[in-house]
Amino acid sequence: MSTTRPGPRERLLEAARDLTYREGVHVGVDAILRQADVARRSLYQHFGGKDGLIAEVLRLAADKGRYRAVMDAAGDDPHARILAVFDELERITTDPAFNGCRYTSADMALTNRDHPAHAEIRRYKDGLHALFTHELTHFGHPEPELGATQLLVLVDGVLAHAVTRPDAHPALAARKTAELVLAAAGR
Repeated sequence: MSTTRPGPRERLLEAARDLTYREGVHVGVDAILRQADVARRSLYQHFGGKDGLIAEVLRLAADKGRYRAVMDAAGDDPHARILAVFDELERITTDPAFNGCRYTSADMALTNRDHPAHAEIRRYKDGLHALFTHELTHFGHPEPELGATQLLVLVDGVLAHAVTRPDAHPALAARKTAELVLAAAGR
């Protein structure tokens, strides 16, 4: 039984996804090409260059579905659904392979505000905000937009803090703070 080797586009995406998470978005093109085992021409043919490749990696990695799946597994109670996100963050951030949030890392590393990755980062963060807004609206929160912003700040804080102080378990601390955001609904 023979398996078909992925094409150059898929190999470039996989190499860039792996290397940019482990080493950051400033990883060299040569390292990506070497790991993908493709010619430089393939990078330009499929993505127009490294900037396009990085933006595509971020677009494809945008897994808001993970948060929704965690919420759905927690049942119908909006309170439990939101707190389940912080339980999942505890699991994620204590995994030895955890290396921070690829979106926040890329946003901070790419100082050129015209870089196409910034649009993907914004789209991802806006999607999470919309997800939390929806949940808080369903929960009856008096200010769901503000509450969603507060929850997103907590999520971002957990993902950043867990890189520098993984033994502090920031997701557990943030979960308690998320309970305060939920308490504003008076339920």
